[in-house]
Order: sequence, then C-alpha cells, then structure tokens
Amino acid sequence: MKLVMAVIKPFKLDETRQALTDIGIQGLTVSEVKGYGRQKGHTEIYRGAEYAVNFLPKIKIEMVTSDRQADAAVDAITQAANSGQIGDGKVFVYPIDHAVRIRTGETGEAAL
Repeated sequence: MKLVMAVIKPFKLDETRQALTDIGIQGLTVSEVKGYGRQKGHTEIYRGAEYAVNFLPKIKIEMVTSDRQADAAVDAITQAANSGQIGDGKVFVYPIDHAVRIRTGETGEAAL
C-alpha cells in the first residue's frame, strides 16, 4: 500500500478529483493549506499599500492506494493539476505498512 500526497493549486481541485475518480480512486482527504516553494510568495496591493504574501493558498490531497494503483494516481494528479505555471505543486508517495478499517476490523488492502 502507498500513501499518495499531493499539494496543488486550489482551482485545480475539481479537475484532479475527477481524474482520480476516473481511475477508480474511491476516497481521499482534502485539506486547505498554505505554503511556498520556488514561488517564494508574491506582493499585492490593497487600498494603495503594497504588502508581501509569503504563504500561498494550496490544497493538499491524501489517499492510500494499492501498490499497483499508486503510479496511476500519480499520473492522474500530474496531468490534471498541471497548468504549466510555477507553483503547480508536488506529489509525494510514501509506503504504508498497515491499515485497519475501524468499523469492521478489516486490515491491509481490504481496509481501503
């Protein structure tokens, strides 16, 4: 099992969710987060005053998949979330040793 975690631009969430649904991903967790990478924020003007925005709004998507489905999930995310602009995001894949469905007690891939 693998944990696939992606940080993407907020306006790409619906496209990314649909791409994951199309390949059979049944569940995911979405969090609104803030951060920066190579973008390093930007400056904005509000009521005539310029100020720095150091942390940009992002969306973090997390899902646990079978080993065979992880690569397809990464491909779906990278295609759907790509706008061609700096700050499109990143995808991370972590190994998962154990999973338990609380309601039924199922373990391993049966718990997904």
